[in-house]
Amino acid sequence: MFLRYQMSSALRLSRGPIEKYLARQFSFPSIAGGLLTDSISSPCGAQRPRYSVDGENSFSNSPLDELGWRSFLKDQILDRYREKNATHFKDLELSAKFSSGIDAWTSCRSRATCRRRSQELKVLESWTPRVSHASVREISSISLKDGVSGHGEPVGTDAYAITELALDSVVKIFTMASSPNYFLPWQNKPQREITGSGFVISERRILTNAHVVADQTYVVVRKHGSPSKYRAEVQAVGHECDLALLKIDDEEFWTGMRALQLGDIPYLQESVAVVGYPQGGDNISVTGGVVSRVEPTQYVHGAAHLMAIQIDAAINPGNSGGPALMEDKVVGVAFQNLAGAENIGYIIPVPIINHFLEDVEERNRYVGFCSLGLTCQATENAQLRELLKMAPGVTGVLVSKVQKLTDTNQWIKKDDVLLAFDGSPIANDGTVHFRNRERISFDHLVSIKKAGEKARLTILRDGKTLDVHVKLAPLRPLVPIHQFDRLPSYFIFAGLVFTPLTQPYLHEYGDDWYNTSPRRLCNRALTATLEKPGEQLVILSQVLMDEINAGYERLAELQVLKVNGVEVHNLRHLTELVESCTSSSLRFDLDDGRVVVLNFQNAKEASLRILQRHRIPSHISLDLLQPSTPDLEEWEVPQQVDTPQEEVASLKPVAQMLPL
Repeated sequence: MFLRYQMSSALRLSRGPIEKYLARQFSFPSIAGGLLTDSISSPCGAQRPRYSVDGENSFSNSPLDELGWRSFLKDQILDRYREKNATHFKDLELSAKFSSGIDAWTSCRSRATCRRRSQELKVLESWTPRVSHASVREISSISLKDGVSGHGEPVGTDAYAITELALDSVVKIFTMASSPNYFLPWQNKPQREITGSGFVISERRILTNAHVVADQTYVVVRKHGSPSKYRAEVQAVGHECDLALLKIDDEEFWTGMRALQLGDIPYLQESVAVVGYPQGGDNISVTGGVVSRVEPTQYVHGAAHLMAIQIDAAINPGNSGGPALMEDKVVGVAFQNLAGAENIGYIIPVPIINHFLEDVEERNRYVGFCSLGLTCQATENAQLRELLKMAPGVTGVLVSKVQKLTDTNQWIKKDDVLLAFDGSPIANDGTVHFRNRERISFDHLVSIKKAGEKARLTILRDGKTLDVHVKLAPLRPLVPIHQFDRLPSYFIFAGLVFTPLTQPYLHEYGDDWYNTSPRRLCNRALTATLEKPGEQLVILSQVLMDEINAGYERLAELQVLKVNGVEVHNLRHLTELVESCTSSSLRFDLDDGRVVVLNFQNAKEASLRILQRHRIPSHISLDLLQPSTPDLEEWEVPQQVDTPQEEVASLKPVAQMLPL
């Protein structure tokens, strides 16, 4: 069954190499170019068919009719194949199948109605005899050596060709990682080893997954067939899209290595091969599958909602970062699978990879994927569309929430209907046309935009259709979703441990953190949005017991609202308020109306002994001692708008509605 699958794949995708193989086996100088006269002696002085430029054979002046020539040609090929594969033809059933396949092939070659390449290919696809390992390997080696088939078609996806292609490109990555402890932010968790895969791309870079090198302390890479490991440095990492770039300075590593080229998004049911170093062994592994689905998917590592390709190839731990190959091009990077399901894996498609690489090349760092900052609702209900004054044939989605600190907030209002994005009509369910009869969420069109680019939005407001141009930028959450490759911020005063609220902090409550973490903090982490630049939710995470704070030990896990009556903006601001206190007492107003009051001078004296007792090296994290960074990047600064918000309706209207 395996050989049948391999031969079928080779016949389907590598017609040129198959013909080259047949030409070698039967001594034809060029089967692909027509049946020549030098290799087979004709009976009774018969003239062979001439192959014309337009792809048609001519049987003029031949003493043999078409049927006689076909029979003669079949017998010649069978005799040659029997001589070379005597043991193989002991099986009469296989011999009959091969004879039948040759009959179809020679029929195609001799009938004028089957001369076109597409028709020849259909006949070749039906020829599926069992062949030896040597035959398949020869076909694979021809494909790999030539790079393309005899007709300029790309290399196929048979296992041998893919393996040979990947041996000089795919590497195994060994990472030593140590994650921070958010309950004790001055400490790290025990070191652990992570293994993954990666592959070489242009400019001597190695592409892999971000979660393979997250929180790394030491990274080494081993190439196939080498016992040596080479030190690698992380050049750039995008946790949102789960991609990372590594660089290796050792020249010895690059000897014999070959860069893989990026392809395009595969179509449904196209075959791909996933190459990597999954668990269960130490050597390279190749698994095959087909494309099942292309749509935006939740990226587990970075919690982003970006385009992904679902395949039915096995993707296991260790496969992460390995390439998914189709022909000789990379069509994706393996990064996750679906828990509890069989052979449902996901790969990161090329548009997401290109977006990441372009960010790094243009800005020397990863910036992120853009967002409109809108929460939208489907308009599939006819009564809702009627209320929104949507004419028949007009489709779109209802804007239910607009986030502040976005340029969109200047142009879009609640209850607007978003009709189109950059001219692409949006359906009532929020999808746009993708390709053929496929559809995809319009969020994909937003995400592939670069930070700072503008987009044209067509909206419906009070029955009028308007065009607005908004500046796009990555969206900053009030509560960060991930905090990889950085230590958590903290400030300790009199045993009170203050830290910003982050989702990684809530993850310390376990895998079921949504149910086990403090309900108030969890709700704010999932629903609260940024209102001011640089804003943070600062919480009192715990109380390190001492006589100075006795009675306050149960006030942990509450948000800090004010310090001495001043509203807290972020942790840096809280630190400044405490250290610049000039009054004798220090008051903290907490969530739920709770209050903490300390004698400032006594609290300062108690802080030192509390730190020594708990072996804490510093009362403040290093990032708070460094100069602050700008609250907004250049692409996050909204456009200067002369038109007041209430007069946006006077903008240039669109000439007509945009039916889907």
